Amino acid sequence: MFTGIVEGLGTIESARRTAKGLVIQVRPDFPLDDPQEGESIAVNGVCLTATTISASGFTADVSPETLGRTTLGALKPGDRVNLERALRLSDRLGGHIVSGHIDGVGDILERKELTDFILFKVSIPQGLSRYFIEKGSVAVDGISLTVNSCDDTSFSLAIIPHTAKLTTLSFRMPGDKVNIEVDIIGKYIEKLLFKSKEEKRGENGLSMDFLGEHGFL
Repeated sequence: MFTGIVEGLGTIESARRTAKGLVIQVRPDFPLDDPQEGESIAVNGVCLTATTISASGFTADVSPETLGRTTLGALKPGDRVNLERALRLSDRLGGHIVSGHIDGVGDILERKELTDFILFKVSIPQGLSRYFIEKGSVAVDGISLTVNSCDDTSFSLAIIPHTAKLTTLSFRMPGDKVNIEVDIIGKYIEKLLFKSKEEKRGENGLSMDFLGEHGFL
């Protein structure tokens, strides 16, 4: 579990294809204090397991499933990535609850430079628009951000200088692809409401409530 508060940037030192997927080696710009082999680290918002780890860097396996759902398959040596180590119970939850499980890939459609901010417009991956609300939370490449506005196909973001300085958003441009994770709370609420409606229908799929809700009574 993560917060979406990126600790810093890292550099991809190698990205090696294997029969089982991809193995990446990452060198962070900051020291990994108290490194623990097997710990979770978010790379551009994707939760990965550090198979080897030291103060100077780590390696991680990327499965075929992850390659198919994220942008990690396009990584190459020299690429810069956002990094965040897993949340500890004693940490402040400065962003929002981020699982590191990517829901889809979006495209940066627009970038506008203002005096103190960068404004982005990003496409919403198919099937995810119902999880976006104005002033709600979204993780973009692992960065916890607030949705300025949204419609059925895109959403906008205002990036402050501090966030731009510490993350890859400082050099993201139109046409770049980014990992999107929607607010997990919305997904759980949707699941619970759907399950509740299904239970009301009864074992045979029909009930008085169901008929009434659909205009038969």
